[in-house]
Amino acid sequence: MSALPKFSSRRNAPLPTGWDQLFSAVLSDALDAIGLTGQAMSPAIRPLDEQLKMCGRARTGIYMEVAAIEPGVNPYELEIAIVDDLKPGDVAVFACGGSARIAPWGSLLSTATRARGAAGCVTDGFVRDILEIRELKLPVFHGGIAPLDSKGRGQIQAVDLPVVCAGVRVVPGDLVFGDADGVVVVPQAMEAEVLRIAFDKINGEHHSIRELRAGAYLRDVYAKYGVL
Repeated sequence: MSALPKFSSRRNAPLPTGWDQLFSAVLSDALDAIGLTGQAMSPAIRPLDEQLKMCGRARTGIYMEVAAIEPGVNPYELEIAIVDDLKPGDVAVFACGGSARIAPWGSLLSTATRARGAAGCVTDGFVRDILEIRELKLPVFHGGIAPLDSKGRGQIQAVDLPVVCAGVRVVPGDLVFGDADGVVVVPQAMEAEVLRIAFDKINGEHHSIRELRAGAYLRDVYAKYGVL
């Protein structure tokens, strides 16, 4: 089996403290605030379970369509290698170019991912075995649901390199966050600033909600906190 590339220590950076208080919309707003307006994946990417949140460090793989299986070649080699190498807090990001033929994710990969303690998966390809995946309570975000095996239709070509998934460039180690509203990617270089803005906005929203529930007018609350 081919050896996987070695990573810088940045990929293993800890997850943000209090990440469970975050949500994709506030991270998207924080990214907008610093001029990164293209970090939300296509709205076609949906969670298998809207009750689950996902936050982790990207581990990437890129697929291409194929029309046959090469004799003597294990089409799953790199797919198996990256899943077996997942660490706690990793998110598998499988870029399929929006192919309608590739379903790279199913119950066996999900079971192995859960056993590794990884945070979940995002793919712009299809997923299958969805009832089993939901039972695992593993956050999985997908571009569609289909019974297709990737074997003979698509094959992973490389892992742990920058990819474009659902319209967003993802670099290994980037922070990937998903919830019921969708998936956003926070580049590591901007992570500290984005998180500062996001947590400040969450604090402002808590104050806003409390005053709105007490009967305050939206215009007054917005003027006071600048949050909408």
